[in-house]
Amino acid sequence: MAQGKILLQADTFWTRIKQQTEHALATDAMVSIPTDSEFVEQDGVCFLVRIVSNLARKDELKQKPETQNGSAAKDFNPFLPYEQDLFVADISDTHVCILNKYNVAKYHLLLITRAFEEQESLLTLADFTAMWACMAQFDGLTFYNSSKIAGASQRHKHLQLVPLPLTPTGVRVPIEPLLKSAQFHNSIATIPGFDFVHAFAPLDFLWKRSPFVAAEATLECYHSLLQAVGLENTQSRAYNLLITREWMLLVARSQECFASIPVNSLGFAGTLFVRNEQQMQALKQYGPMSILKNVAIPIN
Repeated sequence: MAQGKILLQADTFWTRIKQQTEHALATDAMVSIPTDSEFVEQDGVCFLVRIVSNLARKDELKQKPETQNGSAAKDFNPFLPYEQDLFVADISDTHVCILNKYNVAKYHLLLITRAFEEQESLLTLADFTAMWACMAQFDGLTFYNSSKIAGASQRHKHLQLVPLPLTPTGVRVPIEPLLKSAQFHNSIATIPGFDFVHAFAPLDFLWKRSPFVAAEATLECYHSLLQAVGLENTQSRAYNLLITREWMLLVARSQECFASIPVNSLGFAGTLFVRNEQQMQALKQYGPMSILKNVAIPIN
C-alpha cells in the first residue's frame, strides 16, 4: 500500500494547539462548556463524572446552520469546510487537525479526513498514520466512535484526541487499574471486571517508531480486535476504540444510551457526562460500570 506524506513539523504540535486555542476562544469560534465534576466509584474504578449543565446551549448552537449549499440541516457538514479559526495543523496529505468547537475538556482535538469519508467506515492506514504523527508529539488518548450508536455526532470521519491525564488526581486513565489484570489469549486480552464484549492489546512503544511503521502494526492489531469481538466481517459495526501510547481497547456497542445517559468512547476510559442532577442520581443508582455494560454487549 502506498504511503502518504507527513506534513506535521517536528516539535511544533503542542505550541500550535495552545496558540490556536487562545485564538479560537478570543474569536468565539470555540464554545467552552463549563462543567462541575465528581468521582463515582464502582468495581475498582473511580469514574470521573462531569455534569454538563450547559449542553442545551450546545444543542441550540448545533441547530443554527439550516442550510449549506442548499442542503438541509441534517446534511450540514461542519468539516467541509472546517472553520479556519479552529485549524491547528496539517497532519498529512489525508488529514487535518482542528479544535473541537464544543469544548468540555481543554485541548480536545479532532483529526478529520480532508475528503469526506463515512464515520461508519473502517479505519485505515492513513487514519493511524495521522494519529501516530500527532501522538509522537502529544501524550494523549485517541478515541473513535464508529457510529451514532457508539456516540458519534458527525458523519464525516474523525478521530478525537484529548490530553492525558484525564483526571486531575490519581491514575492517568481511570480504567487503568483494571488493565493490569489483563488475561491474554495469544496477543489479544480481555479485562476481568469488564462484563461486556471487548478486546485489549498492548502497543509496545509503537509511538517511538515512525508513524508509518506504527500505523501498519496498529492497523493489524485493530483488525485483530474487531475479529475478537465478532465485528470483522459484519456489515454494521458499532464500537468504541480507545488508544494510548501504551494500549488499545475496542468495545462492541448495542445502544447509544442507558437511563437517558449517552455514552461514547470516553465512558470506557472512565469518564462520563450527564446533563443534570437527575441524570447524576440515575448514574449513582445504577452505577457507572453497570451503565457501560448496558450500552455495550453484556457477556452474561
